[in-house]
Amino acid sequence: MNDKRPVNLALGTIQFPLPAIISLLHRISGFALFGLVPAVIWAWQYSLSSPENFAALADCVAFKAAVVVLLAGLVYHTLAGFKHLLMDLGVGETLPAARALSAAVLVLSAIIVIALGVWVWA
Repeated sequence: MNDKRPVNLALGTIQFPLPAIISLLHRISGFALFGLVPAVIWAWQYSLSSPENFAALADCVAFKAAVVVLLAGLVYHTLAGFKHLLMDLGVGETLPAARALSAAVLVLSAIIVIALGVWVWA
C-alpha cells in the first residue's frame, strides 16, 4: 500500500478556518475556567472572612485584572457554547453560516468583555 499522507503535521503551518479556531478556544477556555475554580473559591472565602479583606481585594489592581480575565473566559466560553448548541440543533451548519456565527461570537465576546471591564474598574 502506497500511503501518501504526511507522517508529521506541522500545526504551525496549517491554516485553520475561523470555526475551528473558535472551537479550539472554547475547549481551552473550558479547561482554564475549571482550573481557576480553586482560586475563585479561595478569593471568595478570603473576601467573606472580614470586611478588611474584602476591601483589600476590592482595591487590588491585580485582583481586578484577574476578575476581568476570568469574566472574559466565562463570557467567551458561554457564547461559544451557545454557538455549539445552535449547531447541534442544525442552525449554522453550512460553512458561511458557521463563519458568521464564529465572527459573531468574537464580536459579542469583545463587546461584553469591554463592558464588564469598565464595570469592574469603575
